[in-house]
Amino acid sequence: MSRDPISTERAPAAIGPYSQAVRAGQTVYLSGQIPLDPATGELVTGDISTQTRRVFENLKAVCEAAGGSLDGVVRVGIYVMDLSDFAQVNAVMAEYFQAPYPARSTIQVAGLPKGARVEVDAVLVTG
Repeated sequence: MSRDPISTERAPAAIGPYSQAVRAGQTVYLSGQIPLDPATGELVTGDISTQTRRVFENLKAVCEAAGGSLDGVVRVGIYVMDLSDFAQVNAVMAEYFQAPYPARSTIQVAGLPKGARVEVDAVLVTG
């Protein structure tokens, strides 16, 4: 099976040796997105809701570059610096998804790249 990289200028460029996403058949594995502004490559300022919206906008752009949309996302992994942000992250996620919701895990971590407070990765099925 081939592995085809997916990339778009509408989401931040990778900051390491990885692709924004990789397609394997009809499944697209989206790398974790942190709240970077794709135009500047800088972390957005603001509260956890602002950062989470930027993350989902970045993921949305990668899904669209893969020929899909957030509606095709079947799994989401959320990494937060502080689980007390859980309710606000949930509220923002509800702006981008509707039932039936993707499967999900939420994990508190000790650190994220560039001092971000949230990172999200996803699995998209297209076709």
